[in-house]
Amino acid sequence: MTPKKQKPKFIFVVGGVMSSVGKGVTAASISTILQSRGFKTTNIKCDMYVNIDAGTIRPTEHGEVFVGSDGIEADQDLGNYERFTGNEMSSLNYVTTGQVYQEVIRKERNLEYGGEDVEVVPDVPNEIIRRIRLAQKESQAEITVVEFGGTVGEYQVLLFLEAARIMKVHNPKDVAFVLVSYLPLPKHIGEMKTKPTQYAVRTLGAAGIQTDFIVARGEQTLDKKRRQTLANVCNLLDGTVVAAPDCDSIYDVPLLFHEQGFENRLLKKLSLKPRKNDFKSWENFLQKRKSAKKTVRIGIVGKYFSTGDFTLADSYISVIEAAKHACWGNNVIPDLTWVDSELYENDPQKVQKLKEFDGIIVPGGFGTRGIEGVIRAIEYARVHNIPYLGLCYGMQLACVEFARNVLGIKKANTVEMDPNTPDPIIHVNPTQSENIQKNRYGGTMRLGSYDCELKKGTKTSKAYGEKVISERHRHRYEFNNAYRDALEEKGLEVVGVNPESQLVEIVELKNHPFFVGVQFHPEFLSRPTQPHPLFLEFIKESKKRS
Repeated sequence: MTPKKQKPKFIFVVGGVMSSVGKGVTAASISTILQSRGFKTTNIKCDMYVNIDAGTIRPTEHGEVFVGSDGIEADQDLGNYERFTGNEMSSLNYVTTGQVYQEVIRKERNLEYGGEDVEVVPDVPNEIIRRIRLAQKESQAEITVVEFGGTVGEYQVLLFLEAARIMKVHNPKDVAFVLVSYLPLPKHIGEMKTKPTQYAVRTLGAAGIQTDFIVARGEQTLDKKRRQTLANVCNLLDGTVVAAPDCDSIYDVPLLFHEQGFENRLLKKLSLKPRKNDFKSWENFLQKRKSAKKTVRIGIVGKYFSTGDFTLADSYISVIEAAKHACWGNNVIPDLTWVDSELYENDPQKVQKLKEFDGIIVPGGFGTRGIEGVIRAIEYARVHNIPYLGLCYGMQLACVEFARNVLGIKKANTVEMDPNTPDPIIHVNPTQSENIQKNRYGGTMRLGSYDCELKKGTKTSKAYGEKVISERHRHRYEFNNAYRDALEEKGLEVVGVNPESQLVEIVELKNHPFFVGVQFHPEFLSRPTQPHPLFLEFIKESKKRS
């Protein structure tokens, strides 16, 4: 007799009290600990924005745009999903309100509702459910972890909660809810307060949903008394309130959950039995990370860090995490400093402070603000033999700096900065030129994975150890091949090209410890247990300088 196939299970992760307290890390960690018990998982992020994707959302406010191999521009949480689980995320793993309404309207226009009235409820929640089930089916995941952006008290999340409620009603044993809620610790009171979380549970109940677990975020570990209070007041069993205090690293969270037996309780709730207990690889990674003694100082020179009096490192979270992975891979402690490029633009003398760093990274970006400051930082790294890694815009501006200060082409520029420059070192390719002229911006850049052929005998080919690589892209402007010979003659060598289009993908400076610029975003492929080879080589050279 053929055994009955296990029905797919779904875990919904929702936020209470306030956003940005770790729902994405919680969702990624839940997948990680369930994988350690032998289950195939996938993750989905549902964003409440009417944007079709994250490509048109400001990075200073919402964090970086993460790019999948298929070209999806998504919320940065998909990066955490990939880094924690090793699963590749695609357009199916990212759902926005804009996508949902666009599809509902498309179906209505095409008479796919059979002439019936099209209503917000149930048609919008049904479309959300369709997308969730499609992502599960394509990945063949046994357990799908779905994160809802924002908090349960926000109006725009109601239709997503309704979709989850409907799924729970139809399959009560196959759906579980996890509320991630912050417990404040007012200094003038001196104790953690549970009332905001109680209110969040009540608000969720008003949407017809009873949470099964509470992940209690806070500065400190939730004590036994307040665990019991939350369990009693929020209709929960003992052991379903999980403490999640602030950690030294987000990678400590799966271990924190594992030590509290969170995965076992989740599986019991979903009527599943553990198949194995294999958490050693993650524990070994954490142990190695904490064994480093030597420190390497890396300056990340960017333009999306400052907003008023605050610094938002989330604008480059994948770059920061990739640098950390590579430091741990080289058995050194990462000391990362975020440097606003406008400092050097407003006061050129301050660029000399870069001598304090063992390596310099210039990540991607758009627009003209702070660019001259970036160029000054690149020049300083080149002249003073400081290891340099330029990503996307960092590669383009390295070419502009070299053309200006080595080739003597004083008006060399990128057309993004100066559309009328007589020497466009970086220009727009024909396809992108048409998009710009017709104001087609959303989802029209060179996006997703492309092949790159490496030149033998270079630092880059040594780092990769392969002849052809594939990396993820997100850009509209390209290196102008008309200047290739001139730059190579003076020592800035093209060491990687796309074999189909002959577009320049990697440049490398001769007679320098490490000076590499790449048109793509290698940070998207870095994993804590498998650092990206370019970042590994960059940190290796930076370690020598330290």
